[in-house]
Amino acid sequence: MMKRDFFKRAGFLVAAALIAVAVNAQETGGALKLTLDDALKIALSDNPTIKVAEQQIEVKKISKDEAWQALLPSADFSGTVQYTVLAAVMKLSMPDPVTGETRTSSFKMGQDNTSTWNGQFQVSLPLFAPTVYATMNLTKTDLANAVEQSRSSKLDLVNQVTKAYYQVILAQDSYDVLCKSLEQAERNFNVVKSLYELGGTSEYDKISAEVQLRSLNPTVIQARNAVTLAKLQLMILMGMDPETEIVVEGSLEDYEDRLYAEALASDSYSLENNTSMRQLKINETMLNQSLRVQKMNFLPTLALAGTYSLQSLYNKDFNIGEYEWAKSSSIVLSLSVPIFRMGNFTKLKSTKLQISQLSENIGYTEKQLGMQVRSYVDNMKANAEQVASNHEAIEQAEKGREIASKRYEIGKGTILELNNSEVQLTQAKLTYSQSIYNYLAAKADLDKVLGNDEGIPAPDNNK
Repeated sequence: MMKRDFFKRAGFLVAAALIAVAVNAQETGGALKLTLDDALKIALSDNPTIKVAEQQIEVKKISKDEAWQALLPSADFSGTVQYTVLAAVMKLSMPDPVTGETRTSSFKMGQDNTSTWNGQFQVSLPLFAPTVYATMNLTKTDLANAVEQSRSSKLDLVNQVTKAYYQVILAQDSYDVLCKSLEQAERNFNVVKSLYELGGTSEYDKISAEVQLRSLNPTVIQARNAVTLAKLQLMILMGMDPETEIVVEGSLEDYEDRLYAEALASDSYSLENNTSMRQLKINETMLNQSLRVQKMNFLPTLALAGTYSLQSLYNKDFNIGEYEWAKSSSIVLSLSVPIFRMGNFTKLKSTKLQISQLSENIGYTEKQLGMQVRSYVDNMKANAEQVASNHEAIEQAEKGREIASKRYEIGKGTILELNNSEVQLTQAKLTYSQSIYNYLAAKADLDKVLGNDEGIPAPDNNK
């Protein structure tokens, strides 16, 4: 009775799994169907990291405008009101020119209880400002660096979304393989059970088939959870609501033809578009420009300023309309020549050392990236070979399972052969899907290192 209940529960689980798959297929009409291109477009539009990188570009554009705006005229107005409660008294002692006696006199420097009003309007214009000219070039390069950092963020996101998308397909393929394996285990069990009831096999064979069926249930559940987690990871990278229902159609087998075509491509790869190398070279340019800015600190600056002033003294009341105003204006041409600032020499030395360090880092990074490219290419070739071998292994495993099933039915095979044939077929299918995924993941990593940005919209730097 207990065994009969177990068979019923096992059958119920299989039926429930199949019904869930069928229901899911019927409900996909209301879910969001995603291709890889769709996933990348949504991610590049909604991912917060990309939005922050785009905002950083806008910040650098503002800094660039601030640099050249330093050459525009500046206008300032300043005004003061001073109320004198008690004016200072100044005493002077002077010898009498006739008698020679010393006489002391005193006078007030202002008037008590009066107000003094001053107003000044000033316009200044830099005529020669070498530091500003050098800073303008530096801010342009800084903007280019922000653009490249944004591109780096996009490349990194494309890499993550691409591999997450393939991970979903891998999880779905694995789940399908295990579901089919569960169905086959149930069919095998039914055959063994029928033979046992007719006395054509032993109880051990029936128990072995029963254990085989039961042991697959947790694996199928785990594979189903893996599909859910893979989809959740993909949606998070895309910046979507995790509660959104998505459908990723297709199978890794669909990529097999593309895999063989790409495996025959040229082994010649260039790091010209690698974002790390680009950023290092941009940083090298920025350091050289910073060095130039620091050198400009040794040059003189020339500026022109014009002022217009109004002044009213010793006013007894606050009737401004009746004040007497003294007017004055002037034009000033100022020249500033730096003579000695030790800090300038220290900054020059520090920047030169940084340039030397960066030069060494560029060479070392280029070698490391070359090694990564070689590693990804080798992985792609190795997995391409494994896919071809695993494809043949699936065909052989299917044939072996069919032979084992026939042998068992006519009494010439054992339950161990039957179970092993099913395990081998399942393993061959899983290994086949995994090898295709490994190839696609290595290809995605290679595209990231090479800086392949096809499909990534270029930012408009002229806005």
